[in-house]
Amino acid sequence: MPNPNSLRPVSPAAAPIRVLLVEDHKMVAEALGAAFEEFPEIQLVASVETLAHGMVAAAEQLPDIVLLDRRLPDGDGIEAITRLLAVSPSSRVLVLTGDANSAIAARILEVGGAGLLLKSGLLDELVTAIRTVAAGDVIIDPELLSGALAMLAGSSGPLGPGLTLRERQVLGLIAEGAGTDRIAEELRLARNTVRNHVQRILVKTGTHSKLEAVAHARRNGLLERP
Repeated sequence: MPNPNSLRPVSPAAAPIRVLLVEDHKMVAEALGAAFEEFPEIQLVASVETLAHGMVAAAEQLPDIVLLDRRLPDGDGIEAITRLLAVSPSSRVLVLTGDANSAIAARILEVGGAGLLLKSGLLDELVTAIRTVAAGDVIIDPELLSGALAMLAGSSGPLGPGLTLRERQVLGLIAEGAGTDRIAEELRLARNTVRNHVQRILVKTGTHSKLEAVAHARRNGLLERP
């Protein structure tokens, strides 16, 4: 693990980013815990070694970010993302993995993950990823992302690239000019859940803003309402 001083800490302007680490390698977990102490805007609220303990910690701590090892003693981290989000809906899940390909990236997006990062990466890449995901963006290598989107598109036809019914409902309300609060009220969702749906819509449609996503949807007939 490189020297954490290679990336300058950012003085937290608001509450720190609360991180739950689910990692079974003690040396890695301890190294990350020590490194995060150098960044006042990141608060490690718990570090656990199994998915079972991760579920309990997520429900208790309601972290902003779950930093999740892909391979754990009691299961596949990706398969646990849906359950993690069920107990802590406002959390965003960033997967750590030893290897990655487009199929893995597609699986993560499909179940609501916010990105993946290779364990072989540098500490500054991890800290940047945490900051980026906490801000509501998705972190996936562009080369993997293009392949992942192609797989998601292929699973549901060229005009509906992996959009779920709920995502189509959110997109329809955005097209009507609805903001996060109105969408949350109409669909009876938490505001953070709405934000997560919006981020997945952007990723799946390959767009970079709500307006661009709406324009894409109208061009391709994805909106049920005009």
